[in-house]
Amino acid sequence: MKKILIPIITLAVLSSACEKNAITGRRSLNLVPESEMMTMSFSQYDQFLTENKPLPDTDKNVQLVRSVGKKIQAAVEKYYNDKGLSSQLAGYQWTFNVVQSAEVNAWCMPGGKVVVYTGLLPVTQDEPSLAVVMGHEIAHAVARHGNERMSQGLLVQYGGEALSSMLQTKPQVTQELFKQSFGIGSQLGLLKFSRTDETEADKMGVVFMALAGYNPEAALPFWERMAQASSGQKPPEILSTHPSDETRIATLKAFMPEAKKYYTGK
Repeated sequence: MKKILIPIITLAVLSSACEKNAITGRRSLNLVPESEMMTMSFSQYDQFLTENKPLPDTDKNVQLVRSVGKKIQAAVEKYYNDKGLSSQLAGYQWTFNVVQSAEVNAWCMPGGKVVVYTGLLPVTQDEPSLAVVMGHEIAHAVARHGNERMSQGLLVQYGGEALSSMLQTKPQVTQELFKQSFGIGSQLGLLKFSRTDETEADKMGVVFMALAGYNPEAALPFWERMAQASSGQKPPEILSTHPSDETRIATLKAFMPEAKKYYTGK
């Protein structure tokens, strides 16, 4: 009986831990309490800013990033409120910073903790393109993709060990898994989920930017510029954590009629 009971219980726990995406409808596994994710996020964010000094508030790039970020934030909050899902954003402490780095990158941790690297700005070039990035990265956070990837890592590495016990007794392990959940995985079996997350964030991001008053069609030339900026030898898509440039642009083109339903501008 035990051999039968354990997997049934495990399946029940996994089923109850699945979250339904507010836009795409996809269900994802979130085993880590969101309060724990935010605690780790706020700590890691403060540490990052200690090690990577942000640009001053008076910097024009900081002002632009914060202006766009707040518009996307308002759009996200309105969307979730209209869906009766505001509780999913409970505890968010939205923060937008810019750091000096040649890296073409930006990210958003759980709880709305955003960083944009100056190396990204020559590629965005304009405010709507910056909104593409902000919408995409914030979508990762509100869709709890970091929690999903961390949950996958916990299951793969530690199986049935109680998560509550791990969070208390193995803080260094869980901190490392948290960092990895926002980086690039090395196990082929987990890469599919990362590509799925990227595609989901693309779709959610253009909806959010449209709600914020930006034409979602700006996403297409932006990702074409990103493809040129990152041109060079790339691994086959099956070995990459991101969709190929061609796949990403084709998917966004197909989704654009749906995204434009949320756009009220000209």
